[in-house]
Amino acid sequence: MSEASEQQIPEALERRNLRFTSLQVTNWRNFAKFSVDLQPRMFLVGPNAAGKSNFLDCFRFLSDIVSVGGGFEAAITRRGGVSMIRSLAARRYPSIAIRVTLGNDTLPDEWAYELKFKQDNRGRPIIESESVKYRDAFLLNRPDDSDRLDAERLRQTNLEQVNANRDFRAVAEFFASLNYLHIVPQLVREPDRSVGKKNDPYGGDFLEQIARTPKKTRDARLRRIVDALTVAVPQLQELDLQTDVRGVPHLRGKYQHWRPQGHWQTESHFSDGTLRLLGLLWAVADAKGPLLLEEPELSLHPEVVRYIPQMFARVQRKSGRQILVSSHSPEVLNDPGISTREVLALIPESEGTTVMLLSENQKLQAMRDAGVPLADILQGLTAPREAGQLSFFVG
Repeated sequence: MSEASEQQIPEALERRNLRFTSLQVTNWRNFAKFSVDLQPRMFLVGPNAAGKSNFLDCFRFLSDIVSVGGGFEAAITRRGGVSMIRSLAARRYPSIAIRVTLGNDTLPDEWAYELKFKQDNRGRPIIESESVKYRDAFLLNRPDDSDRLDAERLRQTNLEQVNANRDFRAVAEFFASLNYLHIVPQLVREPDRSVGKKNDPYGGDFLEQIARTPKKTRDARLRRIVDALTVAVPQLQELDLQTDVRGVPHLRGKYQHWRPQGHWQTESHFSDGTLRLLGLLWAVADAKGPLLLEEPELSLHPEVVRYIPQMFARVQRKSGRQILVSSHSPEVLNDPGISTREVLALIPESEGTTVMLLSENQKLQAMRDAGVPLADILQGLTAPREAGQLSFFVG
């Protein structure tokens, strides 16, 4: 790569909001094969066990490769090995492949990264190919001569190595900026939640993350969160962070009360819905990288849930941050601002889950154009079959 090109790439990235613009997968868990375009905001819908979490895990896998303490082998091991990742529908062609493009609406394929891997005869993960393209030019195309001379090199990606990713470090940094969130309220309340955890997507160190934020930024975010929370928790007047004698941070909320000065409660007394909404609002306020969310409607009142898509839209207008979210909620999906280009339906079939962009189905698009609510359109596609059989269960 020329010196001039090296100088142009970072400058180009500063001018644009980078996001995932497409995802192509082969033999990844539930999915035998699919290729979809991605918008700045995407909603994943489908019945239980259709693969919504596995879809999002494609992005988490790329992030794990470049994360501190991670890497290709660690990312595979965390998922139980190649054999646990490989789709059960994979027979003749057992290799696993992930390809993503990065860009924006003007230039959707500014970057392309592709990784193909399998396991060797000792059960170890081995890279079959790895490539990086910037626009139409290959910056990396493995295996190369060095790989052919030393096959052990194929047990690591060039993406994860700082001495090898100089020309495409922007891609590694983008993957590392990804944030996945699925707050488990019980973990937030656990006194020893922070032991051995950092950036835990389930909330084990959620309060530590707030405490690590510079005070000025933290206080400003908490004020904005209080303003937003008044819809769901109208009694809440104030939020702040306090540290106990052991140095453990606690989030306190001041509620309207019969006492003149109000009443303070810590996170141990917050409802599940309040804690999940706090985590959600804190996450979307962070302007870093793509955000992956699983069922943000859990524990929330339907009247609160229906404002979630609008909240995402406001955040994106300000930061340009990409948000991918799975949901079962009709209150979320019936938001009139959601386009069929923003909805992916995951439909289980005998040979793996099919991924369908609603805008590409003429019949469903015609129903939407005729004014049929999105949740009603999706009900027939994603409702679990024979769900009524549960009523016959005897414990």
